[in-house]
Order: sequence, then C-alpha cells, then structure tokens
Amino acid sequence: MSQARILVVDDELVIRKSLAGWLKRDGFYVDTVPSGEEALERLKTQGFDIILLDIQLDGISGMEVLSHIKEQYPDIDVIMITAYGSIPSAVQAMKSHAHDYLLKPFDPEELGVMIQKLLEHRKKVKEHAFLKDVFEEQTRFDSMIGQSAAMQQIFKLIQDIRDTESTVLIIGETGTGKGLAAKAIHSSSRVSEGPFVAVNCGSIPKHIMESELFGHQKGAFTDARETRKGRLEMASGGTLFLDEIGEISMRMQIDLLQVLEDKVFYRVGGTQPLTADFRVIAATHADLTRAIADRRFREDLFYRLNVISLTMPPLRERKEDIPLLANHFLKKFTQEVNRGVERISRDAMDELMLYQWPGNVRELSNAIERAVVVCKTSTITPPDLPIGASQDSSVTSGGVSLQDVEKQHIQAILIRTGWHISRSAGILGIDRSTLYNKIKRYDLEPD
Repeated sequence: MSQARILVVDDELVIRKSLAGWLKRDGFYVDTVPSGEEALERLKTQGFDIILLDIQLDGISGMEVLSHIKEQYPDIDVIMITAYGSIPSAVQAMKSHAHDYLLKPFDPEELGVMIQKLLEHRKKVKEHAFLKDVFEEQTRFDSMIGQSAAMQQIFKLIQDIRDTESTVLIIGETGTGKGLAAKAIHSSSRVSEGPFVAVNCGSIPKHIMESELFGHQKGAFTDARETRKGRLEMASGGTLFLDEIGEISMRMQIDLLQVLEDKVFYRVGGTQPLTADFRVIAATHADLTRAIADRRFREDLFYRLNVISLTMPPLRERKEDIPLLANHFLKKFTQEVNRGVERISRDAMDELMLYQWPGNVRELSNAIERAVVVCKTSTITPPDLPIGASQDSSVTSGGVSLQDVEKQHIQAILIRTGWHISRSAGILGIDRSTLYNKIKRYDLEPD
C-alpha cells in the first residue's frame, strides 16, 4: 500500500501542500498540480492509483477532468475535493463514477481512513480479477470450455499426449466439440507450428475423395487442368484431421490404411511416390464397432486410428458447464452483433439447465445467438430462448407441446423418487429452488 501513487489537483497552494505533506508522512508517492489542464498533461507521462481532484477549478472544471479520467484511465480512482456548499456537485460527481468526496476543511485522520479503505478496495478488485483469470484458465483449454469433471479429464488427457505423435480417435455426438478438441490437441503438440488440415469426410463426394486426399496430376481426368496437391501433402509437418471418418468408402479405407502405415502415396494419375510426415487425428459420431460388425468399416483401420481414444461427453452429462458456456456465448455474440444484452435471467438459465440439448454445445451456441438477436432488453428471459417451456405451445412433437413434455418428465421423476426433491433435482440436473419453481409453474402435486 505504501507504494500507491497519488496526484493532488487543486488551485490553492496551501491545500496542495497540506494534502501532500499528510500523504507523504503516510509513505505515499505524491505529486501536485494546480489545474485540470496540467493534470491531464501529467497523466500522459505518469501513472497514478488515486487522484484527489477539486471540483472548483479555473479553466477545465473538476467534473470535466473526472469525465476524461473515467474515459481514458478507468483504473484510476478519483476522490473529489469540495467545500460544504458544493456537496450536491460532489454527489453528482459520485454518480459520474468518482469513488468518494473529501470535504473542506480537511481532517487528516478522515483522509487517512478514506485512503486506506480505498486501497483495500483496490486490492480486492485486483484479487478478484486475478481469481477470475485463474478460473477462466482452469476452465478453458484452447477454445474448449468446461469446469465439469468430465471436461477436466479431457483437458488432462490432451496435456498428457502433447509430447507424442500417436494417432488419436475422438468419439462423440454431433455438436460436442470434436473439432475443437482436435485443434486443442494440435495446438499443444510438438507440431503446433505446422499446418492443421481438416477434411470433413462426410461432406466430400466419394468420387472426388481420392483427389482431395492424395491430389492429382494434370490431365489425370477430364477436369484436371493442372497438377494439384492433396490434403496429405498440405498437412506435412503438422496435423491431418479426418472428421467423420466413418463416412469414407471401403476402397478409401484400404488406401488410407496404407498411407498411415508407411506415409507413402501417389497422386491420382501420378507415378512418382510421395511422402508426407503428419500426425493423424480422426473423429466420428458413429459407432465404429457396430460398423465393423456390419462390414462397413475395416477393423484393421479402426485399430490403427484408435491408438489413443478421447470421448467427448454430451452436454446433458455435464450440465454444470452450461452457465459457463452460456455466458461465454453471450459475450461472444453481443460483441459480434453489437447488442446491449448484458445477462441471462435466472428463469432463462433454469430453462437452459433443464433442457436436454440433443444438439449439444452447438445447439446451445445457436440458442444464445438467437436470444441475443431477438432480446429487446438488457436481459435474456425465457421467451427469448428457442427451447423448453419458453417455446410456443404450437411447436409440438406428435401433437404434444414441449411444455407438456417437460411437465410430464418432471412429474415422472418426482413419482419415481417418491417426491424426494433433492434426488429429483439431481436426476434432472437442476438445483432444488429451480425444481420448486417448476413444480409451482406446472401446478404439480403428489398423488
């Protein structure tokens, strides 16, 4: 605290000297200027923690200086200096984000207490910012976000394999973040400076997949007007990410297995063997063991890909991550569309927690984006969400509204647990107060 830097701005020399003398005796660094203009010039070259600023100044007024400080130097705390007759002005200054005001004539003891409290407040703000940064670091890996035990295990596994070049197979439902996991593995690996080349095997027509992966020579087929590198060559020195690997044809599976074994391949229409050194990460939402049993996927390719297995948990199994993800998407989309949406209401968050998220994190992202766009206030409420009980009753499945589905599901859980609130809330993935709100909303009663 003794290292705090304080600037005194007052046009009366005796006040500047008195304040500087008291503060220096307490061990603070103190500088003084007689005008608002000089204060603003001093701030361009020196940093201060606290400014004692007189409201009544010749030239630029204290209020104008305060406004400039809050706009250009928001981390500086300002205490306004005022005479008894200017208390209303001091109150107005506090509404304009001054921290406090000091009344003339000064009491040295009162000044000391005020400065001490302000420095303690600044310390708490810094500690809060530090803890917030630590929390965000602990719950974020590359672009992946999660504080649940399941996600912490994912983060740990990615760290554990960062020094290896083993092939990784990422398994998970659509929208769980398999692509983000692949990028995180790449960015933490020894080939992070190399290219990350992604191939969506499900979106490339089978008849051009060979050319996409291996490249082709000029004239190899009708549209081959020039020689072109394939994704394998592009990935050399980095990572080749094969998304939805379960969608490739049996013929391509044979060719790919050969490449993974010796890293040698030929362009379509080419006769010269080519080599490329890359790490392979594959991903799928399909049950490859079932595909092997149905003879749609080669068992030897599966074992070649499945050296290290990483399973992305569905969002319904890590509901404690929903508030963290929702607020992350809120911040992201409010910045992108420049909307003044600042928060998600408790009821809206309850809806997010209760919903089962068949589309996983991707669906949550879309829901928050939609809510930000349609929200008319600074707070997202249930009607802004395209899910759960906030849906219009005309949105139905088999003639039953989503609201009815939710009500029936909650009622079934309550009956199964004998109306044990804590156990029911745990099964539903919500807290007790949220469950009580739902019971009241749907007018549920024990039989």
